[in-house]
Amino acid sequence: MTRFLDWWNTLLEFKDHDWAQNIIVITLFSAFLWLSWRVIIKRLHHIAAKTQLPWDDAVITAISAPVTLVIWLWPATASLKILLSTQTHFSSTWLPELQVFILIWGFIWSALRLTSLIEKQFLTNPKHDETTVLALGKVVRLIFITLGVLSLMQGVGLSLSGLLTFGGVGGLVVGLAAKDLLSNFFGGMMIYFDRPFKVGDWIRSPDRSLEGTVERIGWRMTVIRTFDKRPLYVPNSVFSNIVVENPSRMLNRRIKEDIGIRYDDIHSIERIVDEIKTMLQEHNDIDSNQTLIVNFNGFGPSSLDLLVYTFTKTVNWIEYHKVKQDVLIKIGDIIAQNNAEIAFPTQTLKVEQIPSE
Repeated sequence: MTRFLDWWNTLLEFKDHDWAQNIIVITLFSAFLWLSWRVIIKRLHHIAAKTQLPWDDAVITAISAPVTLVIWLWPATASLKILLSTQTHFSSTWLPELQVFILIWGFIWSALRLTSLIEKQFLTNPKHDETTVLALGKVVRLIFITLGVLSLMQGVGLSLSGLLTFGGVGGLVVGLAAKDLLSNFFGGMMIYFDRPFKVGDWIRSPDRSLEGTVERIGWRMTVIRTFDKRPLYVPNSVFSNIVVENPSRMLNRRIKEDIGIRYDDIHSIERIVDEIKTMLQEHNDIDSNQTLIVNFNGFGPSSLDLLVYTFTKTVNWIEYHKVKQDVLIKIGDIIAQNNAEIAFPTQTLKVEQIPSE
């Protein structure tokens, strides 16, 4: 890069008395380069539109604006150098550092734009996990920004070896001072890579009063929207110390009911149990491959208790309640068809007559 800068500055060595004319020439040269770049970028877009790959469009879109920026700003540094050379009390020794900054910023901007476009492309595909894509996008951006900052420091003459030595000592001090911040950061990394939940999942913790839908997973905290629509901001380090349940990943939802039959209907119990079991096995919304139990379960204080235990195919909360309602109504119909009734709590009071004297 240093050799390129020396060549560029030698190329633009103009005579001081023609400074106005030189600036006009440089401006016209920039305009010519910009118009040429516009023609080239349109042609590249036209060629990329004929291909099936989305990545060539992303690359062309990512570099179009940064290259335009460099086309205008880079020659502008030459014009600025000419203006400063006419003023004896102004120095232009800092212009090479400005040129390095323009090049590095153009590279970083292109990389960040390309990362965002690729990230958006992945998010449009439902097969890709949104949380993982966002996490990788953040990591890639951080890498590009770090490389850009280090390159800029080296370009302006700073010693990277001394900087890294200072960073090692300073990192230890910062690590001790920002222990909670770092624990939240690594807690976020754990969520990104272990993926106990993702954006949109319904989670809850039996250890904490924590339940709701995940709205955002950040570097420091996770935003959860509770069912009464209140936002809950949870530091990521919390998830390293608690048990997290993810109901969104259930394969089935369970129906478990204890149904009481009158003692007067004990002779119909076996037939009722068989018909309920047959009804559940033939029900379109009940998963017969899962555990299915219908049994006379015991003698209650005022009823003969039946256990109904089965699983629905749907995990959707609203659909589950529709299926459960249909199952309970059909159970009630089966009981009624066998001339039986569902019991309700009753008490029998036995009064003994006191013998007369």
